[in-house]
Amino acid sequence: MAIPAAAGVLVVLLAWLAGPGLLGIGNDNLGAPVQAEVTKPAPCGGTDAKETVKFTVTGKTREGTLDGCGHGQGERIEVAVPETLPDQGPVAVALADTSMGSSDARRPLGLALLVFACFSGGMFVYLWLSIPLRPKTAGPRTAS
Repeated sequence: MAIPAAAGVLVVLLAWLAGPGLLGIGNDNLGAPVQAEVTKPAPCGGTDAKETVKFTVTGKTREGTLDGCGHGQGERIEVAVPETLPDQGPVAVALADTSMGSSDARRPLGLALLVFACFSGGMFVYLWLSIPLRPKTAGPRTAS
């Protein structure tokens, strides 16, 4: 029983030390959240749908492109604007709610599920090894 338990502890420790990327959690900071207005919506039927949005940063109204679809003309949304903006032209923005603060609870939950999986696997191995092997005995034969 000590070997499966040690293997489970080792797997959990290595997962913790590997960092958030192992569990599919990224800590990408896409920029500051800003209120924006959709100026040119895109339908969701095609591929590579890009919407045009208008937002204000440091007192200047800027235009940006958003990889997304389904918003209405004039709809107010929150977008993540990069820290450094180009002097002119549209800015590539992302939806703020898909990038900001969404990874806070996923790492502990993923690690807890990994611990549970290691415990379950260790218990399976323990139970499998603790079952004594019994040869099949033939039952009494009856004459037909």
